[in-house]
Amino acid sequence: MNSSPHLAPTGAAGADTDAAPLPLIAVTMGDGAGIGPEVVVPALLDPDTLRRCRPVVIGDAERLRQAARLRDIACEVVTVAAPGEAAFTPGRINVIDLGLLPADLPWGELSPIAGDAAYQYIRTAAGLAMNGAVQGICTAPLNKKALHAGGHVFPGHTELLAHLTGVEEVSMMLATPTVKVIHVTTHIGLVDAVRRIEPGLVERTVRRGHEAMVRAGTPEPVIGVCGINPHAGENGLFGYGEEEEKIVPALEVLRADGIDARGPLPADTAFFLAGRGDYDLIVAMYHDQGHGPVKVLGLEAGVNLTVGLPVIRTSVDHGTAFDIAGTGTADAGSMIEALRQAAEMSPSPAR
Repeated sequence: MNSSPHLAPTGAAGADTDAAPLPLIAVTMGDGAGIGPEVVVPALLDPDTLRRCRPVVIGDAERLRQAARLRDIACEVVTVAAPGEAAFTPGRINVIDLGLLPADLPWGELSPIAGDAAYQYIRTAAGLAMNGAVQGICTAPLNKKALHAGGHVFPGHTELLAHLTGVEEVSMMLATPTVKVIHVTTHIGLVDAVRRIEPGLVERTVRRGHEAMVRAGTPEPVIGVCGINPHAGENGLFGYGEEEEKIVPALEVLRADGIDARGPLPADTAFFLAGRGDYDLIVAMYHDQGHGPVKVLGLEAGVNLTVGLPVIRTSVDHGTAFDIAGTGTADAGSMIEALRQAAEMSPSPAR
């Protein structure tokens, strides 16, 4: 997107001294036994990445070198002590090396060591962000079972980052070139999700989504809000009035504040309408209501954003893919897109 305020027109990071400095982005390596290292290497070497941001990996340098060899990519992996010490030139990857993985860690196998290391990468990145050393975080995938086996019981990146940054409530947003969706609830069972949904939570979620869309360059987003039941309850035919009780009051408050939030909408048509351009953002009530359509419409270029943190965080919208880890065949497209969106939504550092 050539309109990005962080895009250096010369093609070299920071080459235009009149332009705002490119944001420093902490890139966490994810689970070292998965495809994280294999997608991080080509994503950081992509020319557009260096034109948009200054990425520094938080991970293990040797694992990145192994990944580069797997992909037959010639590059220089350079360890740095802090993001401010990094230099950004073609063919160079800067890494804050935590040195947590054994050299012979198997690819594609669940490992408590890799799970703990993935946590430590995130913890370090969050600390850098809170201290102002980086302006954004972009995460490669971790494995929840490995994370738990490593002693860190969190449902995923979203909840972990909220904990580390001291934020009580955040939202998950998925973005593809076709559709964007924000979730009212995520990693809980369906029955628990319906119980948890209430007007205040719906309202706060829509506001976070609205703010994120405005920040990303859509000043007056049109937001479609899904119902809970089939056909959004169809005037009480399905369910027990959940839409009227849990969603409609929030929409009334939001519209009174000038936010264009429409619904409740039948979820089986809302995503089709968004795909053809009727809505800029869809609000899903629970995990699979939002994730299923997004993964059908654009998994390869999908990006996961955590909305409501004190720092922007983006991630690939795929998992650790243990089945292909270590083969050098993982598609880095989602990682490149995640870095692009992190760059566009992160502020420039102070000069």
